[in-house]
Amino acid sequence: MEKIKIVTVVGPTASGKTSLAVKLAQLFDGEVISADSMQVYKGMDIATAKPDEKEMCGIPHHLISIISPDEEFSVSRFKEMAENAAKDISSRGKLPILAGGTGLYVDTLLNNTTFLDNTKNDEIRALLQSRIEKEGNESLYKELLEKDPEAAEKIHPNNSLKIIRALEIFYSSGSTLTEQNVHSHENESIFESLIIGLNALDRDVLYNRINMRVDIMIENGLVEETRKFFETETASTACQAIGYKELKPYIDGNLSLEEAAENLKQSTRRYAKRQLTWFRRNEKIRWFNIDEFSPEELVKEAELAVKEFLK
Repeated sequence: MEKIKIVTVVGPTASGKTSLAVKLAQLFDGEVISADSMQVYKGMDIATAKPDEKEMCGIPHHLISIISPDEEFSVSRFKEMAENAAKDISSRGKLPILAGGTGLYVDTLLNNTTFLDNTKNDEIRALLQSRIEKEGNESLYKELLEKDPEAAEKIHPNNSLKIIRALEIFYSSGSTLTEQNVHSHENESIFESLIIGLNALDRDVLYNRINMRVDIMIENGLVEETRKFFETETASTACQAIGYKELKPYIDGNLSLEEAAENLKQSTRRYAKRQLTWFRRNEKIRWFNIDEFSPEELVKEAELAVKEFLK
């Protein structure tokens, strides 16, 4: 089977992924597929740094603003939708360009990770949650050690969410998380990918960009967007979006705007660090430092890499 060529742009938040992806799409007749776990939600525009019409420059963007904040969205659903989008883009003779900072989404798509369909069970999860509240983590962790020792070794005994999820998989499917992980990578990827990673040699360069982005978000109406969001959403996954949870104490009257903004900057910097930790494990990424090139030079270097890849 001939593989689909896909260019991927990854990196921490505020590193310039969207801008570079759009410029590459202009140069190579491409379309952008978002790999951002929060940009899928409608109405969450400022908090997720969703590109507007001006930033898109007329380039079609996929998997942005496709579901309501109260809907469930999983990595398996992302994989299915992103794969279909990439196939469609390629079938029209255009270049699919995947861009985003959610490393799990990127890896799942490019590595063709598969998921068991029968591992989610709300009733079992609720029962395990009730048991943890009554018995504590230790009891269920010992149970996990018996059922799936390999998974237990990788999970901290105090991480109740992961303990519950691993046991939920076992009791709902009859197979362990370890077995699922083995089977999930049995199928060969349908993609051949060039992965471009953006970073900064000087961490302060990236952190300054993050701080500036937060200031601009607040100027552009992030407080109003957050207030409107919490008028209707209180318990969805979308509530965990960086930006909303940091500004809620200000909206509730418990913090000043300056304090909430500083908390948001700190949360975003920590998130950027986690993103880099994730992506650095991937030896296939070709890294470009944003503080080594001017914006024009960076585009030129990336263009050369894509030309070589497409030969």
